[in-house]
Amino acid sequence: MSTMLRSILQPRTRFSSTPAAARRVTAAFSTQSSGDVVRPTAKAKLHLEDGTTITGTSFGCHTSVEGEVVFATGMVGYPESLTDPSYQGQILTLTSPMVGNYGVPNRNTIDEYGLPAFFESTKIHAQGLLVQDYSHHYSHWNAASSLGDWLKEEGIPGLCDIDTRMLTKKIREKGALLGRIEIDLDAPVPDFTKMQDPNARHLVGEVSVKEPKVYGKGNPIKVLAVDCGMKFNIIRLLVKRGVELTVVPWDYKFASELANYDGLFLSNGPGDPTMCMETVRELEKVVTCPDDEVKPIYGICMGNQLMGLAAGGTAMKLPFGNRGQNQPVLNHQNGECYITSQNHGYVIDTNTLKPGWKILFTNANDGSNEGIAHETRPYFTAQFHPEAAAGPTDTEFMFDIFLDACKKGQKDYQITFPARRYEKPPQMSKKKVLMLGSGGTSIGQAGEFDYSGGQAIKAMKEEGCEVVLMNPNIASVQTNTDDKSDTRADHVFFLPVTAEFVEEVIKKEKPDGIIISMGGQTALNTAVDMYRDGIFEKYGVEVLGTPVPVVIDTEDRQLFSDRLNEINEKIAESYTTTTIDGAVEHAKKVGYPCMIRSAFALGGLGSGICKDETMLKDMAAKALSVSPQILVEKSMLGWKEVEYEVVRDHLDNCVTVCNMENFDPLGIHTGESIVMAPSQTLSNQEYHMLRDTAIKVVRHLGIIGECNIQYALHPESLEYAIIEVNPRLSRSSALASKATGYPLAFVAAKLCLGLPMTEVINQVTKKTQAAFEPSLDYIVTKIPRWDFEKFQGVSHQIGSAMKSVGEVMGIGRTMEESIQKALRMVDPSIAGFQPKKRYETLSEIKQELKVPTDKRIFAIAQALHDNLLTVEEIHEITKIDHWFLRRLENIVHTWNKMEQTTSSDMSNELLLEAKKNGYSDRQIADCVSDDATEDDIRTKRKAAGIMPHTKQIDTLAAEYPASTNYLYMTYHGMESDVESSNGGVIVLGSGCYRIGSSIEFDWCGVSAIRTLRKLGYYSTMINYNPETVSTDYDECDRMYFEELSRERVLDIYEQDKSQGVVVSVGGQIPNGLAIPLDKAGAKILGTPAKMIDNAEDRQKFSDMIDEIGVQQPAWRELTSMESAFDFAAQVGYPVLVRPSYVLSGAAMNVAHNDKQLRACLDEAAEVSQEHPVVISDFIEGAVEIEMDGVGKDGELIAAAIHEHIENAGVHSGDASLVLPPHTISPYTKERVRDAARKIVKRLNITGPVNIQFVAKGTDVMCIECNVRASRSFPFVSKTMGVDYIEAATKAIVGEDTSDMNLPTLDTTDRPKGYVGVKAPMFSFTRLRGSDPVLGVEMASTGEVACFGASTEEAFLKALLSTGFQMPKKNIMVSVQGDLQDDFTHCAWQLHEIGYVLHATKKTAEILKKNRVPCKVVSYPTEEGTAEEPNASDMIKNDEICLVINIPTHNSKKLEDNYQMRRTAMDFGVPLLTNMNLVKMFSNAVYKHKKEKLTGLEAKTLFEHYEAESEGDAWTKPSEFH
Repeated sequence: MSTMLRSILQPRTRFSSTPAAARRVTAAFSTQSSGDVVRPTAKAKLHLEDGTTITGTSFGCHTSVEGEVVFATGMVGYPESLTDPSYQGQILTLTSPMVGNYGVPNRNTIDEYGLPAFFESTKIHAQGLLVQDYSHHYSHWNAASSLGDWLKEEGIPGLCDIDTRMLTKKIREKGALLGRIEIDLDAPVPDFTKMQDPNARHLVGEVSVKEPKVYGKGNPIKVLAVDCGMKFNIIRLLVKRGVELTVVPWDYKFASELANYDGLFLSNGPGDPTMCMETVRELEKVVTCPDDEVKPIYGICMGNQLMGLAAGGTAMKLPFGNRGQNQPVLNHQNGECYITSQNHGYVIDTNTLKPGWKILFTNANDGSNEGIAHETRPYFTAQFHPEAAAGPTDTEFMFDIFLDACKKGQKDYQITFPARRYEKPPQMSKKKVLMLGSGGTSIGQAGEFDYSGGQAIKAMKEEGCEVVLMNPNIASVQTNTDDKSDTRADHVFFLPVTAEFVEEVIKKEKPDGIIISMGGQTALNTAVDMYRDGIFEKYGVEVLGTPVPVVIDTEDRQLFSDRLNEINEKIAESYTTTTIDGAVEHAKKVGYPCMIRSAFALGGLGSGICKDETMLKDMAAKALSVSPQILVEKSMLGWKEVEYEVVRDHLDNCVTVCNMENFDPLGIHTGESIVMAPSQTLSNQEYHMLRDTAIKVVRHLGIIGECNIQYALHPESLEYAIIEVNPRLSRSSALASKATGYPLAFVAAKLCLGLPMTEVINQVTKKTQAAFEPSLDYIVTKIPRWDFEKFQGVSHQIGSAMKSVGEVMGIGRTMEESIQKALRMVDPSIAGFQPKKRYETLSEIKQELKVPTDKRIFAIAQALHDNLLTVEEIHEITKIDHWFLRRLENIVHTWNKMEQTTSSDMSNELLLEAKKNGYSDRQIADCVSDDATEDDIRTKRKAAGIMPHTKQIDTLAAEYPASTNYLYMTYHGMESDVESSNGGVIVLGSGCYRIGSSIEFDWCGVSAIRTLRKLGYYSTMINYNPETVSTDYDECDRMYFEELSRERVLDIYEQDKSQGVVVSVGGQIPNGLAIPLDKAGAKILGTPAKMIDNAEDRQKFSDMIDEIGVQQPAWRELTSMESAFDFAAQVGYPVLVRPSYVLSGAAMNVAHNDKQLRACLDEAAEVSQEHPVVISDFIEGAVEIEMDGVGKDGELIAAAIHEHIENAGVHSGDASLVLPPHTISPYTKERVRDAARKIVKRLNITGPVNIQFVAKGTDVMCIECNVRASRSFPFVSKTMGVDYIEAATKAIVGEDTSDMNLPTLDTTDRPKGYVGVKAPMFSFTRLRGSDPVLGVEMASTGEVACFGASTEEAFLKALLSTGFQMPKKNIMVSVQGDLQDDFTHCAWQLHEIGYVLHATKKTAEILKKNRVPCKVVSYPTEEGTAEEPNASDMIKNDEICLVINIPTHNSKKLEDNYQMRRTAMDFGVPLLTNMNLVKMFSNAVYKHKKEKLTGLEAKTLFEHYEAESEGDAWTKPSEFH
């Protein structure tokens, strides 16, 4: 007897079937693992018949077994899978990266049918279990023990620390393999020629019942079930539907007894169907019976194969079988596609089927048969598992079809499938499509819409559409019109996305259809307005994808509630209102704390938790100022938040592409939360309950394309509530696309055009189609980034409204690896999961945990690192799931071990553990007890062979080969999926969006990699921002979704033997890596690293500027406080403090007195600890000028000079730019040209460069030089009509640029006939408490640009594109006294064109003295009267259309001014705070009203285009307008 057979026959502990134990956990059982559980350490080996031996860690029963090694790709459901009899004789590999997370339910709980409630049989049938990572800590309300303890009870071995992806690929390529788990590490490799193949055994005979058994005694429908290894859920589903089920052994002589039953059921089971020829012979008798003896037959899995053999088919063994929960199956009867659960190694070849039989189902991936049916009799089968458990329940209705046939009892009963709700496909004739973009990037609506829109354009161009794009976001890739991409829009309109402008574009372009789901809330709200006004109907434009009434159903909170109630779906108790009083009344019903949410809003704008009535009234007033309706909702604080991305086509095929679970419980907006994909703490029941609900809701609403649905899930039961459905692409859609490799926007656009999902090819595998649900063999962690430090007065508290400016996505094979990566990605200053700025007291930590801010993760780190709070205590305060906290605790355990050793004494095992748990070399060096450096650790691990492996993201957990190089690196692996690229150029991306580094740097990165590919270079992108186009899998030859750190870039550089690294197109993070990479031996392409340092280091740069004779403001290196005060005394205040190596003016401040200077110096020293801080004279009233250019070997080969509207003192990223410059003199321009040439030559620049100047009188002074791309490069490139980054990339790799017609410093006629104006986008509305004034530190989150025949026209268009509403009547003004002379001219212009000015007292006095009519208002801190109403009250009461509030450092009414500005922001009233901006605005509006600026009013735009001759046109017809 073989070892394997002995292990099969040995007695095992079976589940107790004691009813008294039902729904009760015994004392030994626990819903969470205790803190003293330790990770298993015993080693064991896995031997495979192909000669492979893998050493893993034993976590189950420490025993040796043999079996057939197979894999399953399901992401949940291990208790169900292990007890599935179909796994008899097999060693099961689970591709899900972490297994055991939610423990195992109580084995003693018995359901109403007398069966173990949570399992598919009475014992584990798999021979053994192989996983990548085993969760020895588990957490779940329904758990009773750990997975490891259960395996020990059952005598089943489990191995972890196995590269399951490598194993899956091996099985995929070689077929299922015989294997042996061996606990004797010294035992010889087994002789596989002597090992019995389990498929040669009668596996069905081993698992089938031995005697007949009846379930549901007395039920009306009598069914005979042949048990070939029947799962318990089949019994449950049949009995629940009124069946008296008689279960008989596999070899039972049932043909002669069938007359006593209403139908015959054939169950699933393991192994080779030809072993069951006795059953086949009985079936042959049944299926050939006389017509009057026909009874319905339904077979599943093995039942399908047995029926297939009886019908004349032949059985074939599949190479590796179909096992998992995401297999797409096509129904030949109605063309529908189902997502199915499967577990089989054999399939029926239908070529030999007898006459009268037909194919019913086919696998959409591999084309194998999935079911047959008789043409006239009610016989049908499914190779898949409609009963699921584990897996989706999409085909459970097949039990109803079978039982309906049993009830009818007719021999000629036709098997028919329930009719789905089909939507009308698009009726377009010419295929001309208008797509609305999202406009400038802002909090809640960022670069993800550039990615989504670009994917949509790509999809539409593939289908032969002519694409018209409306989007004023100049920095976006989708607004490109160059020829580097074949999939670009045919026409791009840089215009405000408002109903008026969209209508004019529709008039001009006459599109057949419009896509509104790719432009965020901006596009959606615009479309709703146009629909309600009948504009689409008027012009015969078809809305493609989700119909507008459906959009309204999801956005209007009351309609949404009504629609969900129609299908009895669960939503939180909530009430809608349009008034503050209504909100107060509703709050009394739901109680405090309660949640309010705004309708038609993005990113939780206007939402929040209200603790009492006062807070409710305040929040309701602010919410109603930005939204027509609010929802008052019962609070579900502490519930889990889970999200599903759902795709549906017009044929009603519907799949969920990705589910995500928030680390933070409900109460924190999903955009503000740390998010894991896939979910980690949900059981199979929870996962598929929410999945099924998502599909049900999306079908009922009638959504076409993509949407997401968000849930609140009770942490201790199956109770849930639907929070919302977003009927469009969202930020989480971009995250889901990058997390899975499934291009949601691309697929959604195809579905909007009317293609069925089954005809859209999976772009990653190129072999499978889009109607499937991805399986992930890794985990991604998304962490938001906040930039609160940029704003004065803003609350750091995070909650239900979005404040984050960007996000990162870390990919790893465990949560530890993934989250540590992601934390470092948020900012280079973060080392990983460890304390950052320490809290002084335990009460401070507890307060941080209770009232979360952007620093909560670091408070958790300190609590665990310093052993101040237990996991249980942190959970009690935060309600963060125990499982997440235990994983974080595991990171700390590794730290504690490392602290006890030196770098030289550290064992290789501990070093590998640290790397697997996500520690960087720098972290390890900082932790160990000696003075090790990052390089010491790197050298040590390389010597030990501890190197990261490269893995692919392929959507299907290695089940099918991937044709793309979408990659990440991990220490949880034994091999890489790809070979070294042996050359090529690495381009470093921009990393996380932040203030100062946003979508414009992604544009630069994409332009660089597209240029390299066009030139024939093998291009590699490294970036980790899921919102970007640069992280798209087909933009470059290799996409590494990885950290932009010295360590990781060197890993990739060395592994791929790269030719060099481009650091100059991704902003400050890559630029900061130039010196570290150069010192480590990496080749920096373009400007030498030393010269980059000379520009970034303030002292070196200032010295150099003096040396080459370029004028600059007086300066001094900061050496002491005394020196700084001495300098300020010499040059006079104000002075400017400037740290080195910072982005967006971080810690750059203007000081007007000694007290301010002291504060500025403290902040700058903290930010720039390793680099010099310089203090310089601040030139007041100066014009700021920029030169963007491209150098080649120290000579400028391309250049553009542009000017700021605002004077110096406003950061260049916050300034409005004008190109060509509109006020500077030829003398000033020549001084700029001369200085630019000298600087570029001295720094020997090759690549992009940005130089900034201030000019006042005859002084033209250089204030900064960025030896990299700047945020104005997209604006300059599109305005000048040539891609500056393309030119820079060619210069960097030494290619010729002579054919590019580049404008130089001496070019004076570009642009000609038009002006471009770039305007900043601000998100002050979302940053409650922040003071919306501009200074030397950047505050804007994005930008737009528009073009016009004059500066004024372009300026007003750009202003409108930021969401600015043109004032209709009343303007409130409050201006500092020393600006009143300038302001009087502006005030008079505004008065003359009909505006009524309401001025605060001091401003009113001066205006009246200067004969400008105005009304007086009292200050916000004063009591208002009938004659002088309170300024803030007027703003709140919607009486004011525009607030002009211009403070200076001399302002005395600081609180009044702040309240005026803040109230304007909180109540959605436009605000201007800069004198030059007010001048430009009043001039432009005056000119518009008096002279009617062409192209500004929407009604004249169309006429302008009609009248425009080819000779007068600003651009080519295919370019921007």
